[in-house]
Amino acid sequence: MHQDINFDQISLQLPPPVKEPERQYYFIAKCRQYVKEKSEELGRPLTCLVQTFGCQMNVRDSEKLLGILEQIGYIKTESQDADFVVYNTCTVREHANTKVYGHLGLIKHQKKRNPHMMIALCGCMMQEAHVVETIQKKYGFVDIVFGTHNVFKLAEILCSRIEAGSMIIDIWKDTDMIVEDLPAVREFPFKSGVNIMFGCNNFCSYCIVPYVRGRERSRNPEDILEEIRNLAKDGVVEIMLLGQNVNSYGKNLKQPVTFAQLLKQVVQIPGIERVRFMTSHPKDLSDELIDVIAANEKICRHLHLPVQSGSSRILEKMNRHYTKEGYLELVRKIKTKIPDISITTDIIVGFPGETEEDFADTMDVVEQVQYDAAFTFIYSRRTGTPAAGWETGATPEEIQDRYQRLLKRVQDIGAVNAKKLEGKILPVLVEEISGQDGSLLTGRLSNNLLVHFKGCPELIGQILPVRLNESKGFYYIGEMIEQE
Repeated sequence: MHQDINFDQISLQLPPPVKEPERQYYFIAKCRQYVKEKSEELGRPLTCLVQTFGCQMNVRDSEKLLGILEQIGYIKTESQDADFVVYNTCTVREHANTKVYGHLGLIKHQKKRNPHMMIALCGCMMQEAHVVETIQKKYGFVDIVFGTHNVFKLAEILCSRIEAGSMIIDIWKDTDMIVEDLPAVREFPFKSGVNIMFGCNNFCSYCIVPYVRGRERSRNPEDILEEIRNLAKDGVVEIMLLGQNVNSYGKNLKQPVTFAQLLKQVVQIPGIERVRFMTSHPKDLSDELIDVIAANEKICRHLHLPVQSGSSRILEKMNRHYTKEGYLELVRKIKTKIPDISITTDIIVGFPGETEEDFADTMDVVEQVQYDAAFTFIYSRRTGTPAAGWETGATPEEIQDRYQRLLKRVQDIGAVNAKKLEGKILPVLVEEISGQDGSLLTGRLSNNLLVHFKGCPELIGQILPVRLNESKGFYYIGEMIEQE
């Protein structure tokens, strides 16, 4: 276990080990020396900032990056003036790329004022060849570029940059490696994400993820369970199992295990009170999984089930492998067996070839399912995907009109659903002091909605009964109930 490693006692006179994670322990020790020397030269500790763009998978990757940097000797900061800035990027939509380039434009001036500052770019955006070319041509002040497959190599890559004195680019096209037991710093002491698999095999026609995250590879179930046991011992009460498509977990293991079977074992771990997971692909959500959720109250009553479109014709073009009718039947089974389930979704508006009739099918699904919330997006063309060259069909004005109609209806339905829980007393995991009102705490229900209520900061991390006094549409004003 890395917690038992004394990095200062690792001999750097020997060549680096070949085996992982011992190889990375060696480079962490080597970087510690470099950082210590620079810190003594400057007369102060060196700071680092890891800024995350994108999904929960990236958030978890950033926790690992920060864990490695803290072991190396950097002190975490929220300032863009940090000595080492890492942007962990997303590339699901064009806007995400533009945002990163904007940050680089601003930080360039800070680096001129602070010549020893280092800047690293990693994550999904870096897996695109044209992006790396742009970085080389226009952003030569960047020190390190690496992708999604070798996040665990940060210390080794940083050593290479320090020793080479010039930009280091280390991009892997794909990998079957899963490196366990490296440092990580959790954002919250009482909850944590846990990767159960990496990559995606679905190849939806609009999505860049399989090209930047690689093929599906599942972690060994015992490694997952051991990680969760250790988290529970460290005070974690809620975990979120992470994967691009958790429902296909275990298919590529030597001894296949279903996601439902894994969940059964996770909920039995002492100390773990809540289990969440994302994301679920409708084509792989089994009856077995529905039964396991229904039978275990520790599994949160929230299911994110992306529909993307309600039109069977568009779904076929999207390569989603289900129909409108199949999706609605799946939702019917879920709601029959788990009546209190909260279902949320993703919907794309303006996919190439979408007609008003196709959009009407999407609105019909929204009406039938009655989603508690939906992430709605206007289609964003991603270079390198099959759909990138297809004609849009509708005008920008038509697409914007559809988007606004969808957004309003989703919000109206969500508000009505939330109103149904007014007056109920439900368990809430207290997460933080409210960012809007320092006198309130913010907690999360099993269905993933937020509750704000009065209480002292010492309650953070506990699961407490709270009366939901007033629904505000997508959150509640509540009142903590004193326990006898």
